[in-house]
Amino acid sequence: MKTQGEIEAEICQGLRQFEQDYMGRGPADVRAHLIGDLLVVRLLGVLTAAEQQLVASLPEAKGRELLKQVRTQLIETARQKLEEMVQQVTDVKVTSLHHDISTKTGEEVVLFTLAKPPSFREKKSK
Repeated sequence: MKTQGEIEAEICQGLRQFEQDYMGRGPADVRAHLIGDLLVVRLLGVLTAAEQQLVASLPEAKGRELLKQVRTQLIETARQKLEEMVQQVTDVKVTSLHHDISTKTGEEVVLFTLAKPPSFREKKSK
């Protein structure tokens, strides 16, 4: 049985690989937090150079809206793959997935709601 930290680390690696495969580059940093039946993943530095240029070249609201639509569509297209990865790591079914991205900070948040809190072993203290 995995520790909570091991589960979170595997989720980080899975989302990093997803970004690499789907966006052509990985995020600067990924952090996952398992809180009961919620899995919160925060990705930093995810905007590609092309996305940054797009946001900068259009009026603020239009650029933000367009980028969010594209990223949301990518997540929806890959939803099954992401949910399968999370289920494989946690051994718990995903009941919902929520997503948002900031065009100002380049931060992306993905929230998975799980059917129940995953089981994990306590980390051995030294």
